Amino acid sequence: MEDLNSDRLARAKKRVEEMKGFYIHAAIYTVINAFILVNILVRSGYDGESFWQFGHFFTPFFWGIGLLFHASKAFRFNPLFNEVWEKKKIRKYMEEYRKEAEKFTKR
Repeated sequence: MEDLNSDRLARAKKRVEEMKGFYIHAAIYTVINAFILVNILVRSGYDGESFWQFGHFFTPFFWGIGLLFHASKAFRFNPLFNEVWEKKKIRKYMEEYRKEAEKFTKR
């Protein structure tokens, strides 16, 4: 019973660490990109160029995609390979293994 509880505790700690890592990543993302965009905004005012260019949002956009992947891993969100998909695949392979075993046992 102690092994089960220590295993659960280890998994819970790992999950908390993953979430903590995501929150730190999100905070760094916010601070760094706010700094970059404010710098571009101030500079574009002096240069007379438009602030609303894709190049100015390149870093926040692509880093944001990475942040979304980090969030999906930390919060265990996976719309493609969810629990229902896993159960279907397990049933499928178990049925295949049963049929294969029957071939050898019927002789």
